[in-house]
Amino acid sequence: MAIGQWEEVNQLVKRKIHQPGENLMVMEVHFQKGGIGDEHAHPHEQLTYCLEGLFEFKVDDQTILLKKGETLTIPSNAVHSVVALENGLLLDTFTPLREDLLN
Repeated sequence: MAIGQWEEVNQLVKRKIHQPGENLMVMEVHFQKGGIGDEHAHPHEQLTYCLEGLFEFKVDDQTILLKKGETLTIPSNAVHSVVALENGLLLDTFTPLREDLLN
């Protein structure tokens, strides 16, 4: 993964990781309508800010709609997924660093 360059996750989703700090990193994720972020969990705390669009998140047993200008906190180890209900852009912040995405 190259820092600062867009990477295709699948046909409807691409991401760009920005230069990380010591314990904090930011990633932009662009979704086309219908794009999915598969269900997963990680030990990192995540804050997601919706820059554009409308998204349906599932976090553990909750379903949350996230629209432009709103944020969502995803706790460490929470099982989560997302579906883009329209074209959109998310800004994901993680702490500590997501070494799995950086290597």
